[in-house]
Amino acid sequence: MRFVSYVAGTETSYGLLQDDGDVVDLPEAAAARGESLPMDGLLAFISAGAPAIAIAKSVAGAPAAALRKHADIRLLAPIPRPTKNVFCVGRNYRDHVTEGYRAAGAAPKYPEVPQFFTKPPTAVIGPNEAFFHDVAVTQKLDYEVELAVIIGTKGRDIAASDAMNHIFGVTILNDITGRDLQRRHDQWFKGKGLDRSAPMGPYILHRDSVPDFGAMELTLHVDGQERQRSTVDQMIFDIPTIMAFLSAGLTLEPGDIIATGTPSGVGYAMDPPRYLVDGNTVVCAITGLGTLSTPIKAYVA
Repeated sequence: MRFVSYVAGTETSYGLLQDDGDVVDLPEAAAARGESLPMDGLLAFISAGAPAIAIAKSVAGAPAAALRKHADIRLLAPIPRPTKNVFCVGRNYRDHVTEGYRAAGAAPKYPEVPQFFTKPPTAVIGPNEAFFHDVAVTQKLDYEVELAVIIGTKGRDIAASDAMNHIFGVTILNDITGRDLQRRHDQWFKGKGLDRSAPMGPYILHRDSVPDFGAMELTLHVDGQERQRSTVDQMIFDIPTIMAFLSAGLTLEPGDIIATGTPSGVGYAMDPPRYLVDGNTVVCAITGLGTLSTPIKAYVA
């Protein structure tokens, strides 16, 4: 199942994305069968847990009255306004760590535990929404395609062996970064917390629809040129390990988002570096998760 949030006219809702691009509105489809689902968004649906999932499965072939035609809707980020900051893992692909040290002229040193930072809720935008590049703030704008995990079941001190049971699904996230801010402030939050710097979507694929997390391939293109390509199994810390470390003493809740790191090919590590500029279009793709396109446009105050 592919879960989306969408807007149609003045209506904002959520549903299941069909192969033809149409969407089955879940609250409406459930009501047509005499059942009830939360009316206030996909985050509330995720929080409703297994009973809501069961209803979604039962209405997947809903009548046409519950359909929203592709031409009449605009997809939003699946969780348009997270209740918490997005959790992110830095330096989690060995080849990305290597390229970073190479660009700095230093010998690689790989992390021994996951390195966490966050992006605020104001960073999240949806598919085909623009990132507005303010050159007065950053002149070294970069991209990072990442697999993002969406938590479905609350938990603290989650064992790695049980971690996958706490996942609702996965989506694509582009960790747009101001590299000069990242270096100047000597930490990651400022350079990665800019408004609109976490494009996400186009949908959340339910975990039951993912046959093999490790085999999922990530790619990123800028104006049609391939910059990044790898598979999830190349991560230094796999998803269960990330969740075990993150949840130690920290409660993960339904709708929490964890971006799991990016592979090599980022702009700052190219020779010479190639940063994003006004007019670029960044397209991220992950196996089974569709594509996430983000135009880069000049910021106008």
